[in-house]
Amino acid sequence: MTSAYPITERQRVELKEQLRLMAFDMAQLVDDKQLQTIQMGLGKRERLTALLDGELDFHGENGAYASHDLHAFAAKFPPQLPRAFIRGLTQPGDIVLDPMMGSGTTVVEAIIAERYGIGLDIDPLALRLSSAKTKPLNADHLREAGFGIIDSAKTLLANKSVIEKELARRFDEPTRKFIDYWFAPNTQRELLALVIALENVTDAYIRRFFELTFSSIIVTKSGGVSRARDLAHSRPHLDPTKNPKNALDQFALRLRKNLISIARLKTNGTSAFPLVGDARCMPLPDSSIDLIVTSPPYANAIDYMRAHKFSLVWLGESTVNLSELRSRYIGSERVGQHKNTAFPPKPEAIIRRLSERDKSKAAILAKYLAEMGMVLCEMHRVLRNDAAAIVIVGTSVMRDIDVETHNCLAEIAATLGFDVVGVAKRTLDRNKRMMPARFGRRSDSMIEQRMHDEYVIGLLKP
Repeated sequence: MTSAYPITERQRVELKEQLRLMAFDMAQLVDDKQLQTIQMGLGKRERLTALLDGELDFHGENGAYASHDLHAFAAKFPPQLPRAFIRGLTQPGDIVLDPMMGSGTTVVEAIIAERYGIGLDIDPLALRLSSAKTKPLNADHLREAGFGIIDSAKTLLANKSVIEKELARRFDEPTRKFIDYWFAPNTQRELLALVIALENVTDAYIRRFFELTFSSIIVTKSGGVSRARDLAHSRPHLDPTKNPKNALDQFALRLRKNLISIARLKTNGTSAFPLVGDARCMPLPDSSIDLIVTSPPYANAIDYMRAHKFSLVWLGESTVNLSELRSRYIGSERVGQHKNTAFPPKPEAIIRRLSERDKSKAAILAKYLAEMGMVLCEMHRVLRNDAAAIVIVGTSVMRDIDVETHNCLAEIAATLGFDVVGVAKRTLDRNKRMMPARFGRRSDSMIEQRMHDEYVIGLLKP
């Protein structure tokens, strides 16, 4: 099997030995409770049980440290959540994987804690974001290059004929229609001027940082410089009364904020590897991972691509290609020719009950659980023996039926050979998460009715 795995077993062993010889101080890496658990000499199962029984809500804690706040991302979990399991279940030099990395929270926490972080995703914005968030860069060089981009964009805007010609040339017809619908003419010129300027940045890592700064003025909870009212909702709404702010001014404001964020990222020599990869077929060797912490998509819930394409179309992606990619996401509602899968009793009973009310929704749920079964099978394959997998997932309500996603996945995992150590419930801190729901207001939206709690499934590979 050809592998994209970046670290050999020999390198891993040598690194761990170097850390041992350096008498690395574990007290610098774990909080008091986790340190006490480790010092008690408990096994992996006991440590995992203790973590699942502990505080997992993290309400009121600051999640905007290191590079975590470079860009908005729907439904990302607080960094304290993966941090607790990374520091409680692994050692420096270990390898932590998030096979559905999204905004890269787990991978960032891994490298902060001096572990190697590997992340997989097929979403183009997730890959760009995770790449930028995990690469330390010189803030002074970035500042100089960033304001050079703004100056170049201003020069380009002074020559209207060049911008108009490029607007007419650059996009295919479906993408052009999308841009005309969601972006005001002046905003289109400003955004394209920024894009042309940042395309001239030769260093790929620095250019990726500026792409994320550019994207973050578009994909925001308020809709940013687009004419969308709120990109946090799964279906953006056009606001014809909205008067978008100047894109260059917003880029300058966001640049200053992101320079502070990236300057806070300290990796202490470890590296992150955000890779293009599908969690259903991971490009990793057997028994190579020390811990998995991941948050799969909800069944029939957030449609990430509906928001992400607002910036991706400016970064060279076409709406046609993005729609095709979206259909391959786990949790998408496009069922197609999906083969029947045998499920354990719990998911089988829920699918059957849902089918009595809505066969289409039942097919969507069956597809989701089948694909998550493939993911869990791959997770079991790549984990080392006595290594844990932490799966953070919310349930879904379909036709007034709670499909109990967490219980279904736990039962599927057990049939694949995992030891299900426990399932803990945590309450979402809705004031700090970019999510389409509100407390205290009744809504007919199924998404809003179900996204207040989520579950942490603790699995162990024997």
